[in-house]
Amino acid sequence: MNAEPTQVHRMAPLIRGTLVTLYLALVLPLPALVPAGLGAPGLRLLLALALPLGLLLVLAATSEQVELDASGLRVGHPRWCAWLLRRGWSLPWSAISDLTPVATSQGGRVFYVRTADGSAALLPQRVAHFEAFLERFSAASGIDTSAVGRISPPWTYQLLAVLSALLLGGELFALALVRPWAL
Repeated sequence: MNAEPTQVHRMAPLIRGTLVTLYLALVLPLPALVPAGLGAPGLRLLLALALPLGLLLVLAATSEQVELDASGLRVGHPRWCAWLLRRGWSLPWSAISDLTPVATSQGGRVFYVRTADGSAALLPQRVAHFEAFLERFSAASGIDTSAVGRISPPWTYQLLAVLSALLLGGELFALALVRPWAL
């Protein structure tokens, strides 16, 4: 393989944005839902302080990236959160021997990158510019990727994004009307 520049593929923006919006829709109203009582102000404050921490964790979890260069394939997280999310893997192109499809319980298929020594790692299928990723993977590894597709069709994330945005919008509207923090 010639010395092509390193390609970095992050999680697809539709998927990452959907997951962040869903998180916000599910947890943003929690401080406002604390029942009135003796411990309510403290619990409301604790929940309000936990929201940004949870958002940071969701952003970290959805920041996984895939790097492809002349030497191999690396999957991991950027430096700002790699210390927290230590999972990740890398393989030189010469070690990759095959792709193995495995059916999921939702009816999709995931693929495992197999090595000559029998180990396996999950092929990333939620990356941006997925077709370019597969093209580079196939060219570098010599493995046919024509049967590899996204783990789920884009419409599923589009629908979830719309529903999450509607839920979040409705909650923000209700919070603006009720102003529970004034209670």
